[in-house]
Amino acid sequence: MKPAPFRYLRARSCAEALDLKAEHGDEAKFLAGGQSLIPTMNFRLAQPAILIDINALSDLDGLRMRDGGLRIGALTRYRRLERDALLAQHQPLVREALPQIAHPQIRNRGTLGGNLAHADPASELPAVVLALGGRLRAQSVRGERWIDATDYFVGALTTALEPDEMLTEIALPVSPPRTGACFLEVARRRGDFALMGVAAVVTLAADGTCADARLTFCGAGDTPVAARGAAAALLGCIIVADDVRAAAALAERDLDPPGNMHAGKAFQRHLVGVLTRRAIATAVMRARQ
Repeated sequence: MKPAPFRYLRARSCAEALDLKAEHGDEAKFLAGGQSLIPTMNFRLAQPAILIDINALSDLDGLRMRDGGLRIGALTRYRRLERDALLAQHQPLVREALPQIAHPQIRNRGTLGGNLAHADPASELPAVVLALGGRLRAQSVRGERWIDATDYFVGALTTALEPDEMLTEIALPVSPPRTGACFLEVARRRGDFALMGVAAVVTLAADGTCADARLTFCGAGDTPVAARGAAAALLGCIIVADDVRAAAALAERDLDPPGNMHAGKAFQRHLVGVLTRRAIATAVMRARQ
């Protein structure tokens, strides 16, 4: 399998990368880790005329605290995120999801920005970023803008990025006190795409009642899917076993997974209920600890 012919251009600065994207638009794709782009090119599902290599843009790599939250450069590789103490302290949900992504060889090269720009609905990180209320920074020669995760994912492999824009940074809020989170998924084999995955985030008030809850799913639709009704059912509750079961039943009822060759719609719905129960229970336990 070989890709269709293309031109290879290497950007040495962010400004040069944006100039090239402005010049070539949809005909050009950014090359970061290439762990999603290159296979789709080999299958000729994607046939960009130009690849703009942005691996030299070191200013887009790394994590830092800014404005009370985490800022993660789009070129930060999964391997670094898995081992980063700052991320583990302030957003452990991301770190918990990372080992579920493919295999170590792929995580050595794959980047957070590349994953979110590819926007595969079966991928773990779009659902995690949505659950955490993340924001994504898009830049072009025209300027920059921040896009809320709720507005960023618009369809299968489709985002709100304009043809001349590049995703450069992801902002995640720091977890509030008394917050617990959990990511779970089921796949045919470790490293395969998830048949269903869930990210749960629960924040408890000082009196032990649920002050905030978020439930998002991967593999459940054309984009990461938020089960807002199920999450809202937990608000104000002390959250006992009956509340967990009721929320999971709501999620199972409200979600409409597409089904695929490995898991039919009914089985995916069943996984929604099972994984939601387990994820909420774990998130609540961690919040109480």
